[in-house]
Amino acid sequence: MTTSRLFEPLSIGDLHFKNRIAMAPMTRSRAGSERVPNALMAEYYRQRALAGLLITEATVVSEQGIGWHDTPGIYTAEMVAGWRKVTDAIKPAGAQMFLQLWHCGRASHSDYHNGALPVSASAVQLNGDSIHTPLGKKPYEIPRPLTTEEITATVDDYRRAAINAREAGFSGVEMHGANGYLINQFLDPKTNLRQDQYGGSLENRFRFFREVLTAVLEVWPAEQVGARISPNGIFNDMGSADFRETYLYTAKELNTFKLGYLHIMDGLAFGFHGKGEPMTLAEFRPIFQGRIIGNCGYTQELAEQRLAEGTADMIAFGRPFITNPDLPERFKNNWPLNPAEDMSLWYTPGAKGYTDYAPYAPSSSV
Repeated sequence: MTTSRLFEPLSIGDLHFKNRIAMAPMTRSRAGSERVPNALMAEYYRQRALAGLLITEATVVSEQGIGWHDTPGIYTAEMVAGWRKVTDAIKPAGAQMFLQLWHCGRASHSDYHNGALPVSASAVQLNGDSIHTPLGKKPYEIPRPLTTEEITATVDDYRRAAINAREAGFSGVEMHGANGYLINQFLDPKTNLRQDQYGGSLENRFRFFREVLTAVLEVWPAEQVGARISPNGIFNDMGSADFRETYLYTAKELNTFKLGYLHIMDGLAFGFHGKGEPMTLAEFRPIFQGRIIGNCGYTQELAEQRLAEGTADMIAFGRPFITNPDLPERFKNNWPLNPAEDMSLWYTPGAKGYTDYAPYAPSSSV
């Protein structure tokens, strides 16, 4: 019988993980218009605390970072208190929980900002059908480039968010540098046309990410900080011809911070821009010496393969956790998985399609 690597414990610095299964960050839009985490969210995460690591849904670091309805924030005392309910709820299960820090950048709309344009590295419009705003679906707008002074202020927003995450009882924080949000918009030459110290060369395009991490590491030990990247992704109209060069450079620079982990969306569930071959975890392993988390469309079989070959230390599962709150137990016992949920319930208010999935109940023998 083959031993499962998914259920081996893992340590990162002083943090200990009971297994190598992570719950991937997934936006679920249950925080309400005030963006304060609530009891329903605490129950949702508590149900899924069989995972070794829970990575929260993306959480905005400031009002300027908002770009999605009813998503949580981490920039007020009320938000900190709300997240404390969540971290308290999962503690009895022994899971570690990281807060993913987020700024939507151009993937937003002026309806979220009292008429002010969304911001980005440069004035490059997102090529998409429409965005869901508080006033309905509308076309994407041309964002306003951040000034250097505003970049400094945004870095400070991340620092304050990191402080608030500690107050809220998290085990660590993850920087969302993936999926076409603000950090990614600085990294990618498709969205970064700047002529100053934040644009042009790889070093300059990475500068904003570097400054954010430097600020967060004033608050958290490096082993309690992770970073997420999406080298193959096209979500939010991303993908440039130099993606391989960009992300190998990014991984090399991230390695110098001695971060706890690098969370790589290597799967193709969100599409691939088609410029050459997709990047694999094997390309990052020699460059990043910390722990690597693979993510995006993984099956249990593929997860075991990546762990066995040593290209990943942990695997994050997203959509299967929506309908299978007890996903680790189902994997361990070879129990069937519930089918994927209708997307119409992913972002709706209330418990339906959120906390109303029962754990597996094996039939008793007669």
